Amino acid sequence: MKNYSMKKIYFFAFVVVLAISLNCQTNNFPAHNDTEFDNGSNIVFPELNNQLIDNLELLGKLWGFLKYHHPEIGKGNFNWDYELFRILPEYLKVADIKQRDQLLLSWINKYKEIPICKKCLKTPENAFLKPDLRWIERSNASKALKSKVKDIYLNRHQGKHFYISMDLYGNPKFINENQYANMPYPDQGFRLLSLFRFWNTIQYYFPYRYLTDKDWSMILKEYIPKFLNADNELEYELIALQLIGETNDTHAGTGLAWRKIEDFKGNNFPPFYVRFIENKLVLTGYYNPELQEISKLQIGDIITHIARKPIEKIIDSLKIYYPASNDAAQKRFMALHILRSNQSTLEIQYISDNQNKEVLLSLYRGDSLNLFRENNDQCYKILDENIGYISLASIRNEDIPTIQKSFKDAKGIIIDIRNGVSEYVPYSLGSYFVSKSTSFAKATRGNINNPGEFQFRSIAPIAKGKETYQGKLVVLVNENTQSQGEFTAMAFRAGENTTIVGSTTAGTDGNATTIFLPGGLKMYITGIGIYYPDGSETQRVGIVPDIYVKSTIEGIKNDKDEVLERAIEIIKQK
Repeated sequence: MKNYSMKKIYFFAFVVVLAISLNCQTNNFPAHNDTEFDNGSNIVFPELNNQLIDNLELLGKLWGFLKYHHPEIGKGNFNWDYELFRILPEYLKVADIKQRDQLLLSWINKYKEIPICKKCLKTPENAFLKPDLRWIERSNASKALKSKVKDIYLNRHQGKHFYISMDLYGNPKFINENQYANMPYPDQGFRLLSLFRFWNTIQYYFPYRYLTDKDWSMILKEYIPKFLNADNELEYELIALQLIGETNDTHAGTGLAWRKIEDFKGNNFPPFYVRFIENKLVLTGYYNPELQEISKLQIGDIITHIARKPIEKIIDSLKIYYPASNDAAQKRFMALHILRSNQSTLEIQYISDNQNKEVLLSLYRGDSLNLFRENNDQCYKILDENIGYISLASIRNEDIPTIQKSFKDAKGIIIDIRNGVSEYVPYSLGSYFVSKSTSFAKATRGNINNPGEFQFRSIAPIAKGKETYQGKLVVLVNENTQSQGEFTAMAFRAGENTTIVGSTTAGTDGNATTIFLPGGLKMYITGIGIYYPDGSETQRVGIVPDIYVKSTIEGIKNDKDEVLERAIEIIKQK
């Protein structure tokens, strides 16, 4: 008993020492010890005018440039969020451009002289995406300030960085970023920080910044008044969500702490799910089949109005809050939420059997519905006429040897990627369809030593497996085919006898990475660019089918899967 007690004491002492040690390691950067603004920025902003907005735009771009380039900041010697709050009070009072630029030069000089960098390399001519410093050249900044920025760039931070790292695959990791989760509605200073943080994240570490609908260099100025004038927590979240949408990236979704947004969407759900088919909002199934008789709507019915508002107008008003790479992905997201409400009923107008009807639809709490339908079906089966079918929604790598054995003599194989991917199988299953080592994709990755630079890197080819399937392979895709699903489709396309059938995919290829904004707002963006070996893009474009087939309203009514039927036809063709 005594020995056991002593062991517990020794173990407890060890844990305490370890905790102290880890705490010391965590706080060994001066930036971690700066807590002055933990409870608020205390910044008082004057009324906005064009000159002040221009000045704040320049400050935001300079702040982000210094964050990722200045050696002292890269070393973690300064809490860069709080350094923004230290300059802002005086900056907001500058009388003219000359005074502004003198203040900015003094601010930069505060952080020590920058030694000459002998390791800093020029951006290679063949870099796919090059750093964009046009913001300083195009600005009305003084020659001295422009020269200072250029000097910092030429002698920029190298190596391990306090605010940014890369994983093994080149996906950026934004580290040491305080989430400020204790302030769900941040004050104006922190809201401006949100904008500055996100804009510069995209400017230097988003591989597809050149594909946004709007010129990214113009976005910061546009959103300064929007962030500063957000009157409450909901407005702040809505503006942040709208900003994320400017990336035109389907990965750019939201995670934790978007409390008001969820309330805004509504906590009650319809008893059925819908899809946009033939540009109409169509009922495609019930979460709980027993509720069909109560709701009165039938599968295949077309919803035309919600609370007397036409669906088209609702889409136009809401689409700025649904980040997406293309229209197909955006409407997929909207279909998930368009019928949510905080009311217990919703007035619906719809078309059923060519007749206009309306109903007061009962809504239900999410926990009373089977919102997340688990797919426990076997991932493979033999269809009629000896055609193999594989659903990646429930596949496991341990299934693959059995699949290969079972489908060896199949007339053809259909792989369905329309309902997500449960496991990473581009190589383990893709090797069954190539007769030699085959490249199917390449990637771009950012460069911590030269923020904003992206270069191509190779992706391992698919190696030939022990056996190569000799029949036809047909791969099914639609708007639900996203990210890993799209990458997997690219791998299968490398097969010698592959046909892609279906419709536009989500257009967001590449690993996703996480960003936090003040208020604890968690979001994602694409961190790695993915391309075909010839450099053709997949972002926003998606996986373009060889044969374009979409579901129809008539097919939904008759429980027909036209995409699958077309795949079967292709395999039957001689």
